[in-house]
Amino acid sequence: MTQEPNPYKNTRIEFHILQSFPVTCLNRDDVGAPKTAQVGGSTRARVSSQCWKRQVRLALHDFGVTLAVRTKKVAEMVAAEAVALGATAEQADAVAAPIADALTKDTLHFFTMTEAKALAEYGKGIGFDAKAVNAKEIHKIAKKSFDPVIDGIDIALFGRMVAQAAELNVEAAASFAHAISTHRVTNEVEFFTALDDLQDEPGSAHMGSLEFNSATYYRYVRLDLGQLWQTLSGQSMTEALEAFVKALYVAVPSARQTTQSGASPWEFAKILVRRGQPLQVPFETAVRAENGGFLQPSIDSLKEYLAKKEKLSGSLFGKIAEFTYGEDDSFSVDDLVASLKSTLENV
Repeated sequence: MTQEPNPYKNTRIEFHILQSFPVTCLNRDDVGAPKTAQVGGSTRARVSSQCWKRQVRLALHDFGVTLAVRTKKVAEMVAAEAVALGATAEQADAVAAPIADALTKDTLHFFTMTEAKALAEYGKGIGFDAKAVNAKEIHKIAKKSFDPVIDGIDIALFGRMVAQAAELNVEAAASFAHAISTHRVTNEVEFFTALDDLQDEPGSAHMGSLEFNSATYYRYVRLDLGQLWQTLSGQSMTEALEAFVKALYVAVPSARQTTQSGASPWEFAKILVRRGQPLQVPFETAVRAENGGFLQPSIDSLKEYLAKKEKLSGSLFGKIAEFTYGEDDSFSVDDLVASLKSTLENV
């Protein structure tokens, strides 16, 4: 059978996002301080790609996506499905253990309920006999039953690596850079005390300190439409795109949200649909505050850099469409989603 050609080969959506936060600690290091990085010789605030990626993935659920499960408890998932098929608890646990071992050895595995049910069916087919489990057969069943459109769009977006079965690997369609502040940042320390409601003597019952900062972050996210089409076999592309863009918009890291709430939305974004070499803005030179803040000089620097690279790249820039969010109130996130879906349908 001739495979249908990929209409989105080498086509990507690039999100260049500016987002300002006041006093926050969005992503902590090993001592509880806000993460930082040295960029262009100056210290910048940083939020790791893994941190923001997880929040985007979890937010997908709010937009109709049935999420897969990243877990070490594959055996428990398969065992539960085996019990539903008539196995006793002892039989289910016994057969699920070697099935899980064929996929993961005490590492996190990105797994769907469709796969769990198919593997439980396999267990039933061999009479829930743990000794009859065949690792190669497990890999075949997992590969055949994996259907990202049903319950694995997050795997299609964020990828999966299975060390014990390379044929189960899924290349990520979405790429996230570490978010960095566009300007120089110095972490600050908050000293705090806590009072005991029942104490009689004056003074605090506890003293401590927390580090924080405030920053305008540049976020670079890239969605490879060709890879997404390949993993989804061309199905549900517009639905996946809409959920991803909306999740990308609302997701904020969850660290210290009860004490240093960070609930700031996008301030500005350039969204490019392009073919050719990916393009990330380095902000190698830290911007300086103007008119009371860092946002406007960050916007100016971002627009200037992208315009310059487009001119220098010439025909190799490969621009198909460009959208700007945040310059005025006439172009909402809903408008962005509709425009990207229209572009997708006309590529």
